[in-house]
Amino acid sequence: MGLRDLAQRLKSKPEHLDTERLQQRFTDLKLMPISDLQCRVPSRVGGEVKRIRVAPRKGIPALEIVVSDGTGDAVAVFTGRRAIRGIEHGRAMVIEGVAHDERGRRVMLNPSYTLISS
Repeated sequence: MGLRDLAQRLKSKPEHLDTERLQQRFTDLKLMPISDLQCRVPSRVGGEVKRIRVAPRKGIPALEIVVSDGTGDAVAVFTGRRAIRGIEHGRAMVIEGVAHDERGRRVMLNPSYTLISS
């Protein structure tokens, strides 16, 4: 990286740098970018955990995990769960399932997942 590149990076907004970092981190895994995630099509995407919350669905606890790969966000919902050991903010993971559109969000219900080490 030359001085010009370094100067350019220093001028960049933190959000832009984080987006770049995420895109580079998940490129080697040969996953579908979250921005290309389509409804009702089996997909495999990866990202870093951005948000975690318990949001009951029809009276049943549901753990919602938002992951981002720098191109967009996807939501993994695990019904009947309040927590999953190993899933925490900033942790990288791959989720695999069928997405649907829920209030403008791409959501996968009970996807299979793999935690990725740092």
